[in-house]
Formats: sequence, C-alpha cells, structure tokens
Amino acid sequence: MDEKAAVRALGALAQDVRLRIYRAVVGVGPAGMTPGAIASELAVPPSTVSFHVKELLHAGLLTQERDGRHLIYRPSIDTMNELLAYLSAHCCQAVTCVTRDGAPLASDAACTTC
Repeated sequence: MDEKAAVRALGALAQDVRLRIYRAVVGVGPAGMTPGAIASELAVPPSTVSFHVKELLHAGLLTQERDGRHLIYRPSIDTMNELLAYLSAHCCQAVTCVTRDGAPLASDAACTTC
C-alpha cells in the first residue's frame, strides 16, 4: 500500500459513522450486510448509510455486490491487511517486520514482541 492509499483509507475511517459502519461490516465478515441491515443495526437513516458507504468504497475498504435488487457490502480484508501492514511496517525501533508485499518476516527475531 502506498502513502496516498493509506491516507485515503485512514481519512475514510476518520468519521464516527463511517467507522461504525466499517466495524459492523467487518464484524459479519464475508457474509456482508445490506444497507438496510447496516441502517437498522446502527440506528442511522438509510440515506446516511449510502452517503458514508461511498467513501468507504472509494477508499477500497468495502466491496459492493448486487444480489438481485439488493446491494451487499463486504469488507475488503486484503485492503485492511495492507493498511495494517503499512502502519506497522517499521515497528520495533525501525526494524522492518514485513516484506514489501506485507507478509510478515518469520525469521526476524526482533519482531516477535510486536
């Protein structure tokens, strides 16, 4: 993940309703949620859900799939993992704990405490 993508993702999450939507969708995992289910669970109007989901989609944090007349929003686990890897890539006193593709370095003893 590059810096611009990380800023876009963090910016999308830097709003309370969007963060709540994202956490709700991540909570159900690959099954995903419809906009109505999100609105009902979070007690926010459907139009509000629609507005905020667009930003999460733009940041790549959610995916959208049409199932008949319904939209299903699912978390993009790959993007979430890329963001986490980007944020923690230089932990442990600047010792790199992941490869460029975000995979953990299993042989790096300095990162066992991270």
